[in-house]
Amino acid sequence: MTEAAEISETLIADNRDAGDWPMRPWLLAGGLALVGLAIHLLTVDGGDDVPWRMALLAFLLLGGLAAAFTTRKNWLVEPAIFAGVVGLVMGGLTWRATRYSEALPDEQYGLAAGLLATLIAIPMFQAGFHRRRMATDYADTHYHVWTNAISGAGALAFTGLSWLVLLLLGGLFELIEIRLLRELMDEEWFGWMFSGAAFGAGLGVLRNQSKVLGTLQSVVLLVFSILAVPVAIALVLFLLAVLISGPEVLWRATDSATPFLLTFAAGSFVLVNAVVRNNDEEASQSQLLRIAGAALAAVILPLSILAAASMGTRIAQHGLSPERIWALVAIALACFYGVAYLASLVLGRKTGWRDRIRSSNMVTAIATCAVALLLALPILDFSAISARDQLSRLESGDVAVKDFDFDALRWDFGEPGRKALLVLAKSDKAEIAKLAKEAEAQEIRSSRYNRRAPGEFERNKANLRLVVEDSEVRAKFERYLRQNPWLCNAPCILIEVADGRDDLRHFKLVSTNRVNPLMIDETGQFDNEQRRNWNEGTIEVEDGSSVEVRPYSGRRIYVDGKPVGAPFD
Repeated sequence: MTEAAEISETLIADNRDAGDWPMRPWLLAGGLALVGLAIHLLTVDGGDDVPWRMALLAFLLLGGLAAAFTTRKNWLVEPAIFAGVVGLVMGGLTWRATRYSEALPDEQYGLAAGLLATLIAIPMFQAGFHRRRMATDYADTHYHVWTNAISGAGALAFTGLSWLVLLLLGGLFELIEIRLLRELMDEEWFGWMFSGAAFGAGLGVLRNQSKVLGTLQSVVLLVFSILAVPVAIALVLFLLAVLISGPEVLWRATDSATPFLLTFAAGSFVLVNAVVRNNDEEASQSQLLRIAGAALAAVILPLSILAAASMGTRIAQHGLSPERIWALVAIALACFYGVAYLASLVLGRKTGWRDRIRSSNMVTAIATCAVALLLALPILDFSAISARDQLSRLESGDVAVKDFDFDALRWDFGEPGRKALLVLAKSDKAEIAKLAKEAEAQEIRSSRYNRRAPGEFERNKANLRLVVEDSEVRAKFERYLRQNPWLCNAPCILIEVADGRDDLRHFKLVSTNRVNPLMIDETGQFDNEQRRNWNEGTIEVEDGSSVEVRPYSGRRIYVDGKPVGAPFD
């Protein structure tokens, strides 16, 4: 036997976490408890807004979890290096997302792409891909994908159970007036450390039981493969119905067809692999399940194409945005998987389509990991691409000025969107320049459900009466009303009230259809006060109405002699 073959066989034997390692639960419990303590120390006193703290937190948390899943007895150095790389990548992405959060409207998608790359890389590393490349054993990779998911879910369940036991013990000792456990549970540092220790202990115990994990994997795959039959029937019927009715029925029924279609495409991928298993010996011999698996493999591409058509319709109507470009990336990956699976069915109809599915899984997994890592890194700027597309649509007349979403450039496109607003604010077209300047001046975003229409502020400002003498407050409220002009879409009156609860200045905006509690917050800006009920009452307010505050063993608002809302003193 050659040296390479000996190394290959050794890796296959070792890669299944075979054998008990008594120290593993203790090491993982202690290590993740320290990670939990670090999370507390890094986030205390508002530390979750400090970039270097969040980067270190991501390094410790994700690097620690990568080490927990990959470390094995007598195999420590390579997992430590791998965990360090994972921590550095995710720490860098987290630092960027925190440091430039205002300039990056899609930082959460970059982090999600990094996490996806990590989730794919872990089982491939466990299977020895860093040594064996394309010769990596598929069965090993498939085994680790499922056992990682099962052991992680089991460790989470154990953590929840541990908290339940601790809660019951705390209640038990309180019966004899010993409140130590209850007091500890109220401490944030203890909660983080206990959760880390419980998760680590549960994970360590499960990963020591390779035979149990193998059995659980078989059970989970069996359940999933049974689900494959009804899901395959439903999706085939769905596609036939769409074929008969035309895809337009999807756009008429919902504006969110794309997430549904992609979800079922991803679900079909999971169920196909539950049917296919590691090899034909492990796969079910049921002809019905095999037909269902083939049907699910075949529907991934049509579902992905429908998702692409749905997103294309949205882009044609509203143009590109960072979110839509990320959706296009997800659709492209789904189509990639759909083509690979359909090709496996066609090419393997005689030689065995299941083996081709397994082979394609390795290629698609490597490609997905590489693409996810590429997109997570600050190479492609989806915000700038989207902003250029939106400007082009406006300049070409594809979208009317009254329908153009200037607010989106201010809030949804990051720094490139705000730069685009500066360009529009200098436009020689008066209406475009005016609306761009209004959007640029926004300090608080209008509710997406109450979007500002052109001229709405000017019309509604005429409905406003300010029963407030402070000129600075009057100016601040007018700026707030510019962001939320719908507040005065009927005659309204602003009144200052003193409820004595804190040092903030409190106001009420009384109109024909609502009484809105407002306040000037610590930053000196108007905002809605969430501690009160939004709709406290209604009253008819007309021009010239008298507004007063009367004592009645307390204070409340009266309009034309009628009490309005709840007492505030």
